[in-house]
Amino acid sequence: MQARQAYVYSAAGRQGWTGPWAGLVSGSLDAFERTNRRDDGLYRTRVAPDGTVLDDTPWLYDQAFALFAFAGAAEAGIEAEGMQVRARRLIAALESLRHPAGGWKESGDHPFQSNAHMHLLEACLAWEALDADGPWTALADEIVGLARRFFIDAGGGFLREFFSADWSPAEGEDGRLVEPGHQFEWAWLLTRWSRLRGDTPLMADVKRLYDTGNRGVDARSRVAIDALNDDLTVRSRQARLWPQTERLKAALILADGETGPARATLLADAADALAGLTRYLEPNGLWRDKLQADGSFTVEPSPASSLYHIMVACEQLRASAGRPGFVEGSAAE
Repeated sequence: MQARQAYVYSAAGRQGWTGPWAGLVSGSLDAFERTNRRDDGLYRTRVAPDGTVLDDTPWLYDQAFALFAFAGAAEAGIEAEGMQVRARRLIAALESLRHPAGGWKESGDHPFQSNAHMHLLEACLAWEALDADGPWTALADEIVGLARRFFIDAGGGFLREFFSADWSPAEGEDGRLVEPGHQFEWAWLLTRWSRLRGDTPLMADVKRLYDTGNRGVDARSRVAIDALNDDLTVRSRQARLWPQTERLKAALILADGETGPARATLLADAADALAGLTRYLEPNGLWRDKLQADGSFTVEPSPASSLYHIMVACEQLRASAGRPGFVEGSAAE
């Protein structure tokens, strides 16, 4: 979580916020280095405010966000060389989590999963733009290869969450889980990779992922729900905030590559996603997280994890809106 929040503030600085973002980023990442870095170069998952270790586990998911935060800081001009050193040191340490069948092994009850790889891909793409001589391009290509071979179901075109050690679908209900939000998030990332590599055949898979994500948009509430099964029946009608941001990002980036009616349809999807996301936002600057099927929100503190999703959606919206023809295309729809 510390890394995610550090990324948010570096992104705020890059987007023009004039508050004390630079000090927050450098200070928080220096503290993270002191309290969370283990002797093996990986980062533990949880410490107390005084630095006392609460959970020494080096989750792959957390390593990916550490890499992403370092990239965000470097891009914003904060200790760029030092952040590159940290990132390269961490990616070398990640070799200890390598899985013989490809990819990396996560801690916990689901050691073989797509989600941590997705965030590692996001971090690699961020570093690829900053460190051309680093390992990032090869690692990103490797993760996309895993997605093509294993994560994306060849018959259904959807992406699964959990797997067995040979990367076949996990047994039981775990192997059947399909999250609409992750279909959108992978579609966004794979579109970026496809454009960087000139790999247009991948876009057929991307569009199937996007279509699957849309199968999880509730027709009445117009929000993306949390979970489907692998036959695309509804598994959970709860709708968290973060899938709405991923739907918005995917629609926008796909619209950037289209013209005519296809572009108009995607921009309409983006407008629908933005309207859905707005339901979660509060006038005081906070947000709700869990929308229930009856239209009520779960009463709970705003989770800090949502801010990363909101910020990256804002970055994509700003990037898309800055391209020629965006306003005209939106108005035409």
